[in-house]
Amino acid sequence: MNLLNNEEQANLRIVENLEMSNLPKPIQEMLTLASTPEEQDILLMATLTAASACIPNLYFRYGPTGKKYYANLQTFVLAASASGKGIANLALDMMRVIEAEYPMLIAGDSTLPAWYKALEEQNGCGYMHESEGSVITDIWKSAAANYNTALRKCAEHEAISRNRCKGSSEIECPKLSMLLTGTYNQYRALVPSVENGYFSRLLTLCIRETHPFNKRYVCAKAMQSAVPQMVGRQLVKTYEALLTAGEIEWSLTDAQKERLGIHLESEYTTLINLLGDNFHSAVVRMAIHIERIAMVLTAMRMGSGESDSPVKEERMSEYHSDAMDKIVLCREEDFEAAEMIGNKLLLHMAQAYRMIDGEGVELVPEVKALAQRKVLFEQLKSEYNHKELLAEAKIQGVSRATIIRWNDKWLEEGLIQRIQHGQYKKNSVRL
Repeated sequence: MNLLNNEEQANLRIVENLEMSNLPKPIQEMLTLASTPEEQDILLMATLTAASACIPNLYFRYGPTGKKYYANLQTFVLAASASGKGIANLALDMMRVIEAEYPMLIAGDSTLPAWYKALEEQNGCGYMHESEGSVITDIWKSAAANYNTALRKCAEHEAISRNRCKGSSEIECPKLSMLLTGTYNQYRALVPSVENGYFSRLLTLCIRETHPFNKRYVCAKAMQSAVPQMVGRQLVKTYEALLTAGEIEWSLTDAQKERLGIHLESEYTTLINLLGDNFHSAVVRMAIHIERIAMVLTAMRMGSGESDSPVKEERMSEYHSDAMDKIVLCREEDFEAAEMIGNKLLLHMAQAYRMIDGEGVELVPEVKALAQRKVLFEQLKSEYNHKELLAEAKIQGVSRATIIRWNDKWLEEGLIQRIQHGQYKKNSVRL
C-alpha cells in the first residue's frame, strides 16, 4: 500500500521545518545519519521516543487537577514495506548502551502476561522497540484489545492491575515508552477504530517509500557510526542525574502555555471541521504530546552539557501547601520546536484517521488540502465577493468546483456568513 505520493509527503515533513541549530546537540548528531527527509523524520521521532524512556522523575502538571505527566512517548511509524523505516533501529542501538547499565528494554515479542511481568520487574518503567510490525500483530491477534487497554493506561500513567489464581499485583504508575514500525494492517491490529481511545494517545508518523530500488545499498556511515553509542552515553548521564535528584517539576512558561492554548484552539480548527468530532480528542491530547516532546528536548540538553534552562523557586499553593518547589522552565527554542513537531504530527494523525475511518479502503486522502484550504482562506479579505474568491483560487491553483465546495463548507461551519448574493464576510473564528 503506497500511503502517500511525493507532494503529500512533502507537506507532512517535520525536520525540514525545524531550525536545526536550535535542537539539542544529540538530536542534531543523530539526524546526520539520515539520507532523506523521510528518514530524518523517522529518526527524529525514534530518538525522541527512545530518549523519553531515560527521563525518570521529571514531570509536568496538566489539567484542572494538576495531574502529573512524565516524558514517556508512544509512537507508531506507519509505512509500506521496504520504505526505509528500518533507520529507526539506530535509536535502539542508542538504547542498548543504556540497557548495559540500566535494564529497561521490554521485548515486543511477548505475551501479555510476559509483557506485564517484565514491566513489573522494572518498577513499571521501560522501553519497547519493535521494527517488525508483523511480530506484534501475530502475538496480539488473540489479545489486541487487552494490549490496547494496557498501553492506553501506560500513556496516562494509570494503574495496571492483574488478578490470577496465584495472586494479584498492580503497577501503580507505569512509565512505558514505545516505538513500533509497521504497515497499515499491522497498525489496525492495535488501533481498530477512530473511536478507540488509544488512537489519540499514540503518535503516528505516516511515511511513503523513500528510496527507488536501485539506490538501496548498505550505508556504511549509518552502520558504522559511533553516534548512537555517543548519544546513548549522554543519556546515561541524564538518567543517572535525574534518578538521584528525585522528582523535579518541569513547566512551560505562562506565556508559552497561553500560546499553546491559542494555537490548539485556532490553528487546528480546520482539522476538527474536516474530520469530525471524533478527531477532537487527538487535538486536545496533542497539548500533552507537545509538552512531553518539549520536556524530552530539555532533558537531552542536560546530558550534553547544554542545559541552561532557568530554574525558579515558587510556592505551588494549588498543589503543595507547605513546600517551596524548584521548577525547570522550558526554553523558548524547545517550545517552538515541540510546537512545530506537534503541528505536523497532527497532520500525520489526520492521515491515519481518515484511512481508519474509510475502513481500510486504499485511497490516499488529500492531506495537502488541509493546509491549502487554510492558506487560501487566510488570503481572502475579511469581506469578499464571488469574483474575488475565484480569482484567489486561481492564484492558489485551486479549481472552480473545489473552491465553491470549500466556500459552501465554510458557510456550514460558521466560518463565514453571506451578506448578500455573492458577497461574504468572515466571522471571528479562524480556520
